[in-house]
Amino acid sequence: MMDINTLRSIFTLLLFILFIAICIWAYSKRRKQEFEDAANIPFQADEISQPLERKKP
Repeated sequence: MMDINTLRSIFTLLLFILFIAICIWAYSKRRKQEFEDAANIPFQADEISQPLERKKP
């Protein structure tokens, strides 16, 4: 039967594997364009709202 320390070790190992998987996913070249588009969303909102502000008297 497993004791609590074995379960903690397995859980720690699973979390480490999950962390590595998330890092690989985040730095994947396939995701780069999507992340760049998401990072530029605040600037796109400013570009859309500026012409409306200029038209106001």
